[in-house]
Amino acid sequence: MLYLDDKDIEQRILAEVADIHTTPTGAYNIRYNGKAQSRNSTANIQITSREDGSGINIDIKDGTVNETCCIPVVIAASGHKETVTNEFNIGENCDVVIVAGCGIHNCGNQDSEHHGVHRFFVGKNSKVKYLERHYGETEHGTSGGNIMNPTTELFLEEGAHVEMETTQIRGIDSTRRITSAEVKAGASIVIKERLLTNGTQFAESDLTAKLVGEGSSANIISRSVATDRSRIKFVSNIVGAAPCSGHTECDAIIAGDAKVLAVPALDADQPDAALIHEAAIGKIAGEQLMKLETLGLTAEEAEAAIIDGFLK
Repeated sequence: MLYLDDKDIEQRILAEVADIHTTPTGAYNIRYNGKAQSRNSTANIQITSREDGSGINIDIKDGTVNETCCIPVVIAASGHKETVTNEFNIGENCDVVIVAGCGIHNCGNQDSEHHGVHRFFVGKNSKVKYLERHYGETEHGTSGGNIMNPTTELFLEEGAHVEMETTQIRGIDSTRRITSAEVKAGASIVIKERLLTNGTQFAESDLTAKLVGEGSSANIISRSVATDRSRIKFVSNIVGAAPCSGHTECDAIIAGDAKVLAVPALDADQPDAALIHEAAIGKIAGEQLMKLETLGLTAEEAEAAIIDGFLK
């Protein structure tokens, strides 16, 4: 197993996955090659190691507002494999931002793997914005793969609201993303997902929202682009177990010999559950390419511009 202690690599990856360019402010925990490299708690957000050593606990006091917690992971070791469990206990009447993400720099010929479990318990009437970014890079001339399998479990108490944004930027060879949410009365969740695959990469996303309380709601939006010979599989399921509203939407662009499978599902267990699903898969329109090329872009630049705009 090869380990690199390269601050340039670490700083570049932290900038990609967490927009960190200097020492973060507020609460943070930076994990580097399987170990906590630096950590800071605040009066309202406490970060502690789990007793079994598998990850961290983040405890946020009732009434905490306008605070951010940042917990990025960096792997810069070819062949490094880890499983991490982080638990967030968010009190009542909070309004916080949580930034997570994992970046892998593979410098050798062995696969590097990160398997992360994030479990959220969101108190009554609290608001949480959760940002999660994944990024990978491989040194020229090496063949090691970057594998990332995140699991996110969310439990929303009455009146809580969670907005979750996940982005797979580039460089992840294989990923299986599992997201589940249980949403109680008057609570709501919005999940926005962006995926980009190329080469022979594979990405699978499996999202389930169970609406168990009256007036609960879920809105799941996935945008993905598959190029070359890559594959994407998107599965979403909204379960209406109470008078509620739910919407799931999947839009995908396909190019080359890529494949995209979209499987939106609705499960209404109650007559007052109003559930909607949409799915669309298509190629980049020729007139879009032509318009940009007349403005001076090459075909490759035009395609890249369209993809970037689609994933924003």
